[in-house]
Amino acid sequence: MLIVHVHARVKPELIEAFKEATITNARHSVQEPGVARFDVIQQADDPGRFVLVEVYRTSDAPAQHKETAHYIIWRDAVTPMMA
Repeated sequence: MLIVHVHARVKPELIEAFKEATITNARHSVQEPGVARFDVIQQADDPGRFVLVEVYRTSDAPAQHKETAHYIIWRDAVTPMMA
C-alpha cells in the first residue's frame, strides 16, 4: 500500500470550481483497480487549502492513475487554479 498526500492552495475565486473538478476526479479514481481510497479534504479555517489523500494498492498504481482520462482532465483544469 502507498499513501500520497497532495497539498493544494487554490485561488479564492476558484475554490468552488476546484472542489467540483477534484470531487469528479476522486469519484472516477476510486473506480480504478489500483486505488483503495481517494479523499478530498478542505481546511476549515482556510478554505483555499486542500489535501488529497490518495491510497494506492501497489507502487505502480500512481503512475497508472496519472494516465487515466479523468486525471488528465483534472490536471489540466486545476493547474491554473493553484495559488
